[in-house]
Order: sequence, then C-alpha cells, then structure tokens
Amino acid sequence: MIRLRPYNINDAETVLSWCSDEVTFYKWSAGALGAYPITKKQFEFVNNLMAFVAVNDDELVGFFTMRRPTEGFDLLRFGFIIVDPEKRGKKYGRSMLQLGIRYAKEIFGAKKLSVGVFENNEAAYRCYRSLGFHDSASGKAEKYTILGEEWKYLELEMDLI
Repeated sequence: MIRLRPYNINDAETVLSWCSDEVTFYKWSAGALGAYPITKKQFEFVNNLMAFVAVNDDELVGFFTMRRPTEGFDLLRFGFIIVDPEKRGKKYGRSMLQLGIRYAKEIFGAKKLSVGVFENNEAAYRCYRSLGFHDSASGKAEKYTILGEEWKYLELEMDLI
C-alpha cells in the first residue's frame, strides 16, 4: 500500500537515479534545477518546497512537490513529479497523486490545484487527466527549447470545491 512521507536528504540519491537520461530529466524538471545531470547539492532546492516521497513497503516509488504560487494555501501547485522507472505503468504515480490531492485538500484546505506537463509526456498527461485535472481555461501554452527542440508546456488545473 502506498503512503506519503516528507522527503529528506537521504532520498536524494534514489530520486535523482530515476533520471538516467536527458529527456527524462527535462520532462521532469523543465531545466528548473539546472543542466543534466544535477548533483545532490543542486537538488537541495526542493527543501524550499513541500516535498514528499511515495513509499510502498518501505521502498521509494515516487516523488513530488507542492508549492504555494500565491500568498495563501487556496492554490497549490504540484511539481517535480516522478516515479521509479521500474514502477511506471503500474498506477504508482496515480496512487501517489491521489494521496497528494487528498493531503492538499484536507490538510492545507486548498481550493484549487495546478500542474504543468510537456505535451510530449503523454503518460503523465493521461495520468493527470484521469485524476480530474483539466486543461487550463487560459489556454496559454508556453514553449521551451530543450535539447534543440521546441517543447510545448501545458497547464492543467483542478477545482477542489
């Protein structure tokens, strides 16, 4: 059974090992953490966020953060969502985010959630949509140049009230 616990520095090596190539790294981070590969020291950035790991039978299976884009807790943003590559396609990410959604609503009293995803990360997009996220009403999509290609960044949101 999946459970969440706060991320700690001892988890960094495992989480970073899940990004074994540049494409996976940039789909995960959008380059916000620096250039591939990053160090544990660079990853300390997540200590400024609400960072969580998903654990199944004491084994790390996923990681994500929540942050407050505004002053209060009405809106929370999920980010840096990743699942152990050996666990992908087995609903671990979905289960982890279901717990994150519940936590955001019940503990923080969030009224709305948001998450961003690259258009070329179809599995993540489908996962977020299956949880109830929908394309942002703004319809704006940012474009990033990553690895010499243009990647379209989609904004999704979910109302919790």
